[in-house]
Amino acid sequence: MAVIYSQWKETKHMEGRMRVTAKRKFELYLETRAKDANVGEILRRYGMHLNDLRQIEAAVERAAVEALKSRRNGMSPGAVVGAAEHAELVSDLMRKEKAMSELIVEYTLLKKREKSDLPGRWKAYTSAGSSGRR
Repeated sequence: MAVIYSQWKETKHMEGRMRVTAKRKFELYLETRAKDANVGEILRRYGMHLNDLRQIEAAVERAAVEALKSRRNGMSPGAVVGAAEHAELVSDLMRKEKAMSELIVEYTLLKKREKSDLPGRWKAYTSAGSSGRR
């Protein structure tokens, strides 16, 4: 009978440990951070071990550091873009780059035309250039 009871107790204990959600783990973490917290009693109440607490602490620290890093760039690391949205963004970028290059060509041609319309040395330079004299 003792074997059956110990197996049942172990199964119940494992079931309790498997049902610990992320929110409960964070509550455990916060509770153990209190100034006069009795860590052993808190762990018993949650059905956890010290190694579990250390893993939770490490996960919280990693998440905090990652969240603080991403704030620096203004981007969230968890943002995932779907394939359709990515393709749309790429085509939009290509369209904008093409428009920008056309504007650059237009701007360059306008600048050349302005220089040729100027009186004085620019006009002389362009007329000398067209007749072959320099």
